[in-house]
Amino acid sequence: MARQSAQPKWTELAVGMAVVVPGSARENKTGDWRSQRPVWDLSKCIKCGMCEIFCPEGCIQPGPDSYPKVDYFFCKGCGICSRECWTSCISTVDEEA
Repeated sequence: MARQSAQPKWTELAVGMAVVVPGSARENKTGDWRSQRPVWDLSKCIKCGMCEIFCPEGCIQPGPDSYPKVDYFFCKGCGICSRECWTSCISTVDEEA
């Protein structure tokens, strides 16, 4: 006969060092983690939306003029948008202290 595990169920685990609570993602300023940020040269931008598609955080949206706008509150500065840009209009610059 197999022994049952003495490990507790996940619902029985003590609350440890909880960094976030469920449903609080919109309140966590994850942009504070960034050391670099994307900057657009709108004279080169063709409004293709590739930066928006590849942004893993979904913090790039088209603005009222259809040019991309980034929500730096959530942008982690990963640089994926600048690597995927067809026109090289996005550069990644060091975050100012």
